[in-house]
Amino acid sequence: MAGIALGVAALIVVLSVMNGFQKELRSRILGVTSHIEVVGMDGALMDWQRVAAQALKVPQVLAAAPYVQGQVMLNGLNREAGEGPVMPGSGVRGAIIRGIDPQTENTVADFNTHMKYGALDSLQPGAYRIVLGSDLARALGVVVGDRVTVIAPEGVVTPAGVIPRIKSFEVSGVFEFGMYEYDSGLALIDLKDAQVLFRLGQTVTGVRLKVDDPFNAPQIARSIAPVLDEPAYLIDWSRKHANFFRAVQIEKRMMFLILFLIVAVAAFNIVSTLVMAVTDKRGDIAILRTLGASRGSIAMIFMVQGALIGLIGLGLGVAGGVALALNIETVVPAIERLFGIHFLSREVYFISDLPSDLQWDDVMTISITAFVLTLLATLYPSLRAARVQPAEALRHE
Repeated sequence: MAGIALGVAALIVVLSVMNGFQKELRSRILGVTSHIEVVGMDGALMDWQRVAAQALKVPQVLAAAPYVQGQVMLNGLNREAGEGPVMPGSGVRGAIIRGIDPQTENTVADFNTHMKYGALDSLQPGAYRIVLGSDLARALGVVVGDRVTVIAPEGVVTPAGVIPRIKSFEVSGVFEFGMYEYDSGLALIDLKDAQVLFRLGQTVTGVRLKVDDPFNAPQIARSIAPVLDEPAYLIDWSRKHANFFRAVQIEKRMMFLILFLIVAVAAFNIVSTLVMAVTDKRGDIAILRTLGASRGSIAMIFMVQGALIGLIGLGLGVAGGVALALNIETVVPAIERLFGIHFLSREVYFISDLPSDLQWDDVMTISITAFVLTLLATLYPSLRAARVQPAEALRHE
């Protein structure tokens, strides 16, 4: 019973954690990235207003926002002594810089709810302000009100050679999504400032779209393609981050198979326990047979015994597993504080907390599978008990 309870509880908890990782990863990714991106063939979209208007004609598309994106180097400027605390950091980092229109960006992404300091609306054309991820700001050693130097790869040709474009920006906000990939490598500036920085004129990199059903984004992207006049690539979020979700799904299946072996070992213990019971009760079985008990009734006795072991263990495992899965976000931090450890480092893992998403379909699948395995484990001992010959068993009694 203890073995079955442990195996069932472990399966429920682990699958709930894997579901939680998948859900949390999806929600955090969709908070930063768009459901669908319309990107120009050569990295530049000429008439983005027309592209956005055509995409919005598709009923499933809810909002559209232009963006400019490129890779830059950021250098945190040192403050003079007495002007505030200096945060630790090397001062120089590579990052993805995204030029956005704050008003339309809020319709396709969820930056406002993840702003730690400042506001996204502080980005204004010509003000040259920048919003940084929390880990990026920490690495640069800057806070709100400080300045950073942005070094773009698009250079200026001079008699002395090609000189990179350099522009100073004021830090006006810090966001934190809880995903190290974005918190340490993404910066936001105003769309007009990005067009000036990357010398794009009135063109943009692409248009970000929000749809009513993110899980149907690939089909919606295929329906948008015919309505666009300008040639462009359509990339949905599931393609951009497919490796993450494939990895989580494969790991979930493999963990189910591996942990299912615990239940299999517990079922083998039921076999050994019932075989020993049959050996110990051979005389009693023989007496029952002489009193008129059929082979089927003898087999049913041991099948009921094995089924009761399985049901009690299964009940304890489901109760314990569900209770732990529903409270894992409280239990794990308590264990971390007790032992002074941290299971998921932000620098290593995309998600630093241990999430849980209990799905009753998984609980039902685990329960049915474990119970069927328990019933199968009772077949051999029950058939062995039914084959006991009364004369042989009572010969030495």
